[in-house]
Amino acid sequence: MQPDYPAAFERDTNGTEAEWLARLPGACAGGALELGPGRARLPVAGGTLELAWTALPPRRIALLQMPRMAVRFRFEGVDAPARERFMRHFDLYMQRGGG
Repeated sequence: MQPDYPAAFERDTNGTEAEWLARLPGACAGGALELGPGRARLPVAGGTLELAWTALPPRRIALLQMPRMAVRFRFEGVDAPARERFMRHFDLYMQRGGG
C-alpha cells in the first residue's frame, strides 16, 4: 500500500491477464464491473474508476521469467478519503502470499 492515492496513477504488476481478471471482481469488493478488452470501469463512492492494462515483457531474473502488466488507474469524481478506502481493500485483496 502507499500513503496517498492520486486521482490517476500507473503500476507495474506481476502476473498474467487471466490471473488479474480472476482476482479483479473480489478486489473491487463486488462492485458492478464493466469489462472490455484491456479495460474495466466501475462505480466508486459516487464517482468512477477506470482501469486499463497492457501486457509488458516478462521480468527476467537468471532463468526465471515472471509475467507482468502495466495497469493505469483513473478515478473521476472520487475524493481522496474514498480513493484511500477503495485502494486499501484493492491492494490487500491483490497481494500475493510469499515466503
